[in-house]
Amino acid sequence: MAKQTPFFRSISRLYPHVRPIIPRLLLGLLCALLASVVALAIPQVLRVLINESLGPGGTTQAVWISASLILVLGVAEAGLVALRRQFVINPATSVETRMRISLYDHLQDLTVSFHDRWGSGQLLSRAMTDLNFLRRWMAFGAIMLVVTTLTVIIGIGVMFAMSWQLALIFLAAAVPIMAYSFRFRTRFSRVARRSQDQAGDLATTVEESVHGIRVLKAFGRSREALENFEEQAEELRQTEIDKARQQAKFTMVVTLLPELALGAGLVVGVMLCASGQLSIGALVAFFATAAVIASPVEFSGMLLAMALTAKTAVDRHFEVMDSVNSITSPPEPRLPVHIAGALRFNNATFAFEDAPDKPILKEINLDLRPGETMALVGITGSGKSALIQLVPRLYDVTDGSITIDGVDLRDFDVEELRRIVAVAFEDTTLFSNSVRDNVLLGAPLRTDAVLEEALDVAQAHFAYSLPEGLDTLIGEEGLSLSGGQRQRIALARAIAARPKVLVLDDPLSALDVHTEELVETRLRAVLKDTTTLIVAHRPSTVALADRVALLEDGRITAVGTHTELLAGNDHYRYVIASLDQEPRDLDSELSELKEAGIQAEEVTR
Repeated sequence: MAKQTPFFRSISRLYPHVRPIIPRLLLGLLCALLASVVALAIPQVLRVLINESLGPGGTTQAVWISASLILVLGVAEAGLVALRRQFVINPATSVETRMRISLYDHLQDLTVSFHDRWGSGQLLSRAMTDLNFLRRWMAFGAIMLVVTTLTVIIGIGVMFAMSWQLALIFLAAAVPIMAYSFRFRTRFSRVARRSQDQAGDLATTVEESVHGIRVLKAFGRSREALENFEEQAEELRQTEIDKARQQAKFTMVVTLLPELALGAGLVVGVMLCASGQLSIGALVAFFATAAVIASPVEFSGMLLAMALTAKTAVDRHFEVMDSVNSITSPPEPRLPVHIAGALRFNNATFAFEDAPDKPILKEINLDLRPGETMALVGITGSGKSALIQLVPRLYDVTDGSITIDGVDLRDFDVEELRRIVAVAFEDTTLFSNSVRDNVLLGAPLRTDAVLEEALDVAQAHFAYSLPEGLDTLIGEEGLSLSGGQRQRIALARAIAARPKVLVLDDPLSALDVHTEELVETRLRAVLKDTTTLIVAHRPSTVALADRVALLEDGRITAVGTHTELLAGNDHYRYVIASLDQEPRDLDSELSELKEAGIQAEEVTR
């Protein structure tokens, strides 16, 4: 359970966002308050009507005047309510939009380690559900809570002016309501927080199930996934029931006690009228005023629940916004005089934040010459993927340094560094966009020539035969494409960026040896001046590298050519022997079979 903070301390954090629209909110508040005052004025007209116009000597004209005045007041109240909506709705939506954009921008800026810890559904619920609720609370709940409070205070003041005896009876009911409200606030805050967190967890489960639908179907685990989802959904349902139960109890209290007070007041009021201490008109006006107040009092349960839920939404929003980005640009960034792409690891050590005493990489020393292709090999869990993520500063070294052309990566402007370094991961991520936009995502020049060259180098010619060619939408995460096709699109994206340092986390694992060789050959020609560090899981990839670095238990234990290491390093021979078998790229095989069939058909003719 997250630590509870005082209500006003949490809500006050909205001030910088709300400050530009405060004049409009105040105008909306004024309109709502005037509408309540108008509603309270109607019982006073009824009092005058009963005591004077309907008494002895009253005239029909006085009745029509009173009725007209009540009609005017009713129309004024409706107009003020409409004005309140006009004043607050548009500004509130603008605050919601700005906060949502700010949150998204902050999420883009936060480190990979932050996203490793947070479920995507939790972030989605904060960006959508919580901010949507905050907008509704700013536009309605906050204003009406203030207006309701002031309406009750003003109404009780008017009631005291008419009959202090009856007002005291009505006021006595407020004491237990106030006492119960403190208890309600504590309990409802906890259950509201639990509900919003569970909704975020449920959203994460849905997203994971949708993304992993092929795996669930392939292994026949849809039933187990459904049972897990049902369990989480049931937990959320029980929490929502608990929340509704808490709100219902509070509503019952704030409805029942004032009604009991009114019942007692009616008996006392009749006695006061009988004794001449109170006029009939004043008695009618008192109960009409009580009726006006009763609605806000009954409504206060929902408004208080809205306020507490809004407080929870604010806390959840700032949990993310308060997260600090530890990977930032220095105040005065540096750049090498000439960017050649010389990459060097100097006693680089790395450990994850949650296990600082268990380094994944230990005193890495590795020197890549400009334009060199170096393969990085090691058994599973040796730290290969962690090492290459240090180059674009997805993570920072915890000790030692990494330099490009003699300049520490931490001295680069982060955006500039990521223009110099391009990455293609084994776990390919594509976006729900066209092939063209995916490939040119990080390209400094978004031209057709750059696009076509990148696709050619990556051997992604299949893109031209898609239904709408390069403008074909490839679907969420590119799951409409095969594994080999996704990898080639991702590789083309890295190539189009024209980096000086190219980092590849085995991005060719789904390609057959023939396609891989074509890709490597074209890479050498087009990116001959680019330094390449590639994690290799296959002997064919290793053989194509200029040199090989052997990573063993988080340390570089040997560097040399494939032939040298094969001849003189026992562990290297063990690693090579354990590397994956060459996969079959069915897309390439089908294309080759199709071409062979066409050629055979032409020969037959």
